[in-house]
Parts: sequence; structure tokens; C-alpha cells
Amino acid sequence: MIQLIEKYFPELTPLQRQQFSAMPALYEDWNAKINVVSRKDMDNFVEHHVLHSLAIAKVMRFLPDAQVLDVGTGGGFPGIPLAILFPETQFHLVDSIGKKIRVVNDVAQQLGLQNVRAEQIRAEELRQKYDFVVSRAVTDLNQFVKWVRGRFTSHQRHILPNGILYLKGGNLKQELAPFGRQITLYPIDEFFDEPFFETKMVIHLPMDAR
Repeated sequence: MIQLIEKYFPELTPLQRQQFSAMPALYEDWNAKINVVSRKDMDNFVEHHVLHSLAIAKVMRFLPDAQVLDVGTGGGFPGIPLAILFPETQFHLVDSIGKKIRVVNDVAQQLGLQNVRAEQIRAEELRQKYDFVVSRAVTDLNQFVKWVRGRFTSHQRHILPNGILYLKGGNLKQELAPFGRQITLYPIDEFFDEPFFETKMVIHLPMDAR
């Protein structure tokens, strides 16, 4: 399974290969206790969850000490795979469901991730500021923007402006219409060959600090 990740990220260190290789068994174990990942999806766990999360890394290389918030992280996606790939970037993974945060904390601990903080909290209750907010299609983007507005730092250090990096698929024309030309779409099938990614996108929406 690690071969699929190495296909697109050949620069992985031995530690990163070890961490990615350990992920399926950790989630299989948790899935036997609570339904973290759809059971029918576990057969394609690396492709549908790990590699999908890493599509964000094809758009943005997070810098050391950057602050990244993962909203509605569920079992830790996209935050855990990104935290493995960017060990010097700080990731704050939040979800309103406590049992999912328990999974995230356990997985992060077992993988030895020092750059992950997981918390049961709603995005609207946060007060910290971040360079980027990432998420996997937890809601309509218009609603998501309301949740995270004002959570961004004003200091710009990356190749893209600070803002939202959102994983979503399907017909997005109506949902994205209110944002006009602010939005940039990155088709994931330009990065990865697998048919699963044909209609999926990384959406970048710049957000100001207010």
C-alpha cells in the first residue's frame, strides 16, 4: 500500500514510509470498535483517504512552523497524512464529536506525531489564527466560510495567499458561484492517475485576517 503513496511522493523519508505503512492497521483496529471510516471504504483506505488527503500537498507545500487547522477532521483526514508529510508544520485537528478526536489522538500518538493537536470543539468557538484551514467536504463551502471567517493570520509566507484548501468533488458550479474569481480549482486527476479522483478538486479560497 505504501507503494501508491511513494508513486506520487518519492521523496519520503524512512520514518514517513514507516508512518504511512502503519496507518491501515491502526484504522482497521479502531474501525472494529467504532465506525471511523466507512467499512466498504477500508479496502481502498490508502487511495480514498490517505492519498486523497495528500492532494492538498500537490497544491501547497506548507512551511516549517506554519499553522494549519483541519475542521471536521473525523478520524484525522486530511490532517494526519499532511502532518506526516510536513513534520515541521503545526496541525490543529478539530471535530465536534469526541469519539473521533479520541481516534485522532491515539493514531497521532502511535505514529509518533509531535506536530498534531486534536481537540473536540466547533470551528466557530476557536480563537486562534492560522495560515490555512483544510477540510474534506464537511459542508457547503458557503457555510464553511462562515465557520472559519476571521481565523486567518495576516502574515503571508506561502506561494498561495492564506486561506481555505478544501477537498470536494462533483458538480460545484452552483456552490462556488458566489465566490467568482476568488476561487482557484485544482483537478486532482492532474496529480493522481486513479479513476477515483476524476471529479475531485482541491479548492483554494483566499481569506483575509478579519
